[in-house]
Amino acid sequence: MAEAALAAAEVVAGYTAYIELVPAQLLAGKTVAATGMTGEVARCRAALEAAAAGKRVVLVSSGDAGVYGMAGLALEMLEALGLADRIAFSVVPGIPAVCAAAALLGAPLTHDFAVVSLSDLLTPLPVIERRLEAAFAADFVVAIYNPRSRKRSGYLAAAFACAARHRHPDTPVGMVKNAYRPNQEIRITPLAAADAAWADMLTLVIVGNSASRLAAGRILTPRGYAGKYALGQ
Repeated sequence: MAEAALAAAEVVAGYTAYIELVPAQLLAGKTVAATGMTGEVARCRAALEAAAAGKRVVLVSSGDAGVYGMAGLALEMLEALGLADRIAFSVVPGIPAVCAAAALLGAPLTHDFAVVSLSDLLTPLPVIERRLEAAFAADFVVAIYNPRSRKRSGYLAAAFACAARHRHPDTPVGMVKNAYRPNQEIRITPLAAADAAWADMLTLVIVGNSASRLAAGRILTPRGYAGKYALGQ
């Protein structure tokens, strides 16, 4: 679906780093509207204005556009600019980073889980801290987006400290950098040994719940089948 949308587009808009991930042949002959970090509103406006002018437009996100992506802002601005009746809007589903990372780590998300971003550009830090505390206290597996940047170098360490108040030190923690992209790296460690300094903005972190464990070298969060069925027979 994404390939078909890109092939049919006349205008492709997106964050520069994500535009660079689009195969060159899908951008050939198209108008490209790329902006840097924090340029979300500008590129979304450019995309909507082009669409309002009758162009076929694709707004590119990484992962899934509806998970910390541009789908929400596009829909919000579509409404704010009064263009809802003039532009046909649709979202192409993708593979969220949390799912890509989980596949590489094993099966850490096979029971209830929560997803929290540590970026405080749009969400106040006290809100993030409150959500982390609640998720760990409720024994969710917790997946962490945007774990660490130069300006937020201590946030992931604080999240691990929060986890440690509710989890055993041996709780498995998986960290995946550049999932399914060049320079992919995977780390699985106990919570007590998790190295926050290793992570960056392209890392997805998953902290297990009280039942999560290692199985064949991968992270497993059991769904509960072993308590109901004789799995070894």
